[in-house]
Amino acid sequence: MLRTDGTQRSFEADQALGCTLAAVAGAVNASGFLAVGYYSANMTGNLSALMTALHEGNFVVVAASAALVVAFVCGAVLATVLVNAGRRRRLVSIYAWSILLEAVLLAVLGFDDIFLPGVLRGAILAYGLSFLMGLQNATVTRISDARVRTTHMTGMLTDIGIEFADSVGGDDPGQRARARRRLLLHTSIVLAFTAGGIAGAFLYGWLGGRCLLLFAVVLAAVSMHGIRGGQGTDV
Repeated sequence: MLRTDGTQRSFEADQALGCTLAAVAGAVNASGFLAVGYYSANMTGNLSALMTALHEGNFVVVAASAALVVAFVCGAVLATVLVNAGRRRRLVSIYAWSILLEAVLLAVLGFDDIFLPGVLRGAILAYGLSFLMGLQNATVTRISDARVRTTHMTGMLTDIGIEFADSVGGDDPGQRARARRRLLLHTSIVLAFTAGGIAGAFLYGWLGGRCLLLFAVVLAAVSMHGIRGGQGTDV
């Protein structure tokens, strides 16, 4: 799932990786909201909250929302720097290492949620989760040439609408077939994100911050598949 990129990737690889990481993103997003009251993957919502708070003169919310957006962007910047460095060195496993980094940092945030008290816990958790969602989304965007997004469901739902129309109304049979495959891909990712969010909400209710450790294990398992045998250069 994590050893080929761009046009070399198969539909099945995009679907498997997209659904797995979208499920984790949905779970993290729901867990983060229950933990701190912010959605770590919803930058549209955070920007809307910023604008509304600015109108109301609530500068605490303005600063918090802006910091969430900045954290998300910083995660995307780090992922892109890592991927670009790996590509220059023709390192096959660079995408897997990026996901492993996400897993390690998510485990750190899980321990933060369990052991740190009060305001410090909430701030680290909120901004840390947003950072990780930016890192994950950028990694998947680069590996799939933007065919797959795992935290950005607005874009996925827009694609579903476009692809549904193309799959039933296009004049070219080949175009309709390609649209149906993209429709299946994006629908499965949205469903995986939704299922992950439901599971994450229940798991956080039962386990608290320990569920973040569980999600980190899932990410680590995904990354190890790409790291094993992934050293060296592309062919």
